[in-house]
Amino acid sequence: MNINGKTKLLGIIGNPIGHSFSPQIHNSALSHLALDYVYLPFPVAPAKLSEAVLGFEAISLVGFSVTIPHKQAIIPFLKEISPLAQVAGAVNTVCWKDTGWYGTNTDIAAFLSPLLSLERNWQEIVPVILGCGGAARAVVVAAQELGCPSVHVVSRNQDKLKDFQASWRSSMLQIEIQIHSWESIKDLISQTALLINTTPIGMYPVVDISPVEQSFWENIKPDLIVYDLIYRPSPTLFLQEAAEQGALIITGTEMLINQAAEAFKIWTGQTAPIDVMNQELYHQLCF
Repeated sequence: MNINGKTKLLGIIGNPIGHSFSPQIHNSALSHLALDYVYLPFPVAPAKLSEAVLGFEAISLVGFSVTIPHKQAIIPFLKEISPLAQVAGAVNTVCWKDTGWYGTNTDIAAFLSPLLSLERNWQEIVPVILGCGGAARAVVVAAQELGCPSVHVVSRNQDKLKDFQASWRSSMLQIEIQIHSWESIKDLISQTALLINTTPIGMYPVVDISPVEQSFWENIKPDLIVYDLIYRPSPTLFLQEAAEQGALIITGTEMLINQAAEAFKIWTGQTAPIDVMNQELYHQLCF
């Protein structure tokens, strides 16, 4: 990669950001296609978000990814957001247009991709979602896209959980959201056919913990799908323990690559070399 005065800038904002493999994934794809871009990590504290967005405009950043904790907080700083991002109330991909910053949500389609390859009657499945942050918002909208009648959302923070449920009242969301305290997880796991972790519990570097107790897997349905949005490690302890009890597991690596590929196309206009991205991610996870 030959970085020079004409090289276009891309990046990712988050806090923390050191765990992210997005720079390696995107830079490998950019290099493979010989595109004159570079993708950089930008650690941005919540109190500095507005300054960061103004700075990105000043240095003519082409676009950037958005991760924890900015997926909702970024919205007031954008000129326009896509319809799906409006429904979700969360943005993970931003690009510069003539009128200003435009935000969208590539997490929704990326999350759905591995599920759509499975033969399930989604109209009869009520997913259980652990967590109520920006990633959970994308999963709720994805569940509606699948045709699920409702979702159970579980969180340790009851105030945030109530705010999460209330925040959808003025949206175009059709799916019913049922909220539950963390103590309800065991019963909910035994009833559902789709369990999703959107929390950072079990993410590198604290990899020896899980959002649920090991004993909770004892009475799961035989067709349970367990999906963890965390991609480092892959699989997480959460997924390992689920697989030991016969659950079908989906790691966060699939969602990571799919959302990155869609963002890549938005920024560059080029189809992402997914094989190259996958190879780079595998290399990073192994080494």
